[in-house]
Amino acid sequence: MLDIVLAGEGREEAKIAAMRSRAAQTGAEIDRAVADILENVRTRGLEAVEEYSLRFDKAAPREISREELEQAAHRVPEQLLSALERSAAQIRHYQGKLSEEIAFGTALWEGPNGGLVGRTVRPLQRVGVYVPGGRAAYPSSVLMNVLPAKVAGVEEVVMVTPPTENMNDAVLAAAWVAGVDRCIAVGGAQAVAALAYGAGFIPKVDKLVGPGNAFVAAAKRMVYGSLDIDMVAGPSEVLIIADDTADPVYVAADLISQAEHDPLASAVLLTTSPELARAVDAEVVRQTAYLSRREVIEASLRDFGCAIVCGTLADCARLGDEIAPEHMEIVTRDPEAVMELVHNAGAIFLGSYTPEPLGDYMAGPDHVLPTSGTARFFSPLSVDAFVKKTSVLKYSREELSRVKDEIITLAQAEHLTAHANSIQVRFPQ
Repeated sequence: MLDIVLAGEGREEAKIAAMRSRAAQTGAEIDRAVADILENVRTRGLEAVEEYSLRFDKAAPREISREELEQAAHRVPEQLLSALERSAAQIRHYQGKLSEEIAFGTALWEGPNGGLVGRTVRPLQRVGVYVPGGRAAYPSSVLMNVLPAKVAGVEEVVMVTPPTENMNDAVLAAAWVAGVDRCIAVGGAQAVAALAYGAGFIPKVDKLVGPGNAFVAAAKRMVYGSLDIDMVAGPSEVLIIADDTADPVYVAADLISQAEHDPLASAVLLTTSPELARAVDAEVVRQTAYLSRREVIEASLRDFGCAIVCGTLADCARLGDEIAPEHMEIVTRDPEAVMELVHNAGAIFLGSYTPEPLGDYMAGPDHVLPTSGTARFFSPLSVDAFVKKTSVLKYSREELSRVKDEIITLAQAEHLTAHANSIQVRFPQ
């Protein structure tokens, strides 16, 4: 089932190009429809949101009370609630350690020419979290999107999720465990528009995070600038770097665990061992045969899965950097040493007993990660994403006088005479 490719023959380039083609791009028809929704909500507010919600979801938007969230938490199986609470504790601990590195408050220091400069760091005031409904409803994503914002100190976290006749209890329970401040049953591009512009009882937010369908992705991209967003996520992906010490059973299981997400998901093995590649391929066939999402797995691996045999682990790392995967597992004799060769990955999992699903659910680091090669410049969602920084300056008359001539010179060079005048009026001849 896995296409086995020898590095250096050129076929790996075609495989990488195919992976990149999966990036979340919406078509012109979707973009036009979303643009109309955004403009309609921007100008007509809640009335437009209600119309779209009734048309697409067959239900009007409504507030979901904290009591309803708590009731949902009591309805889910006790084992699920316990797992959500344990996962939440791990996430809070991890994000709490990260928050210790953020210098909240104001810091000032003296500049080379005197005067005080510095910055103040504060949490965002209001953040929106989009949570998909239907088959794509994942309670773990509620925890991963909400808790970093709560740990960062965001004053109000507003979760939106599509209204349905029977709301997903696991999602609502996760919202209760995470401490969502407000939960509103509204979905689609109209929910994004409402959070971007404000619409009746749906408040305008400073930032919107969370995954969604093509309409939600297009809407997030279009409203960026009216608010901040996390990223426009593409299909999921895993890349495993392995040598001859890796267990093919484990490697195959980890590849197909990612492939089951979506026919567009990508699962790639980079190895120095042709024998391992063949053994993993056999294991993929064996394990896929008894899994419930077999058709999805087979489509994903057929179109976007492969095993690439490289000459050295350094070659594997270089190719991994080029792919810049969402998840990278390193299963070698010395995984830490290989990690030092890697620059581009959303999250790195070291060793045979650190499979990717551990990161999805329980370890603590966020599973909202850059996809489609964007790990070259994007980072995982964390408390850092929910703070803003403001520059602070304070000069006395004497300190300003030391640099006034240079300011006037620069302003005049840019033909900004009012800038120069702002300095000159303070120091009349």
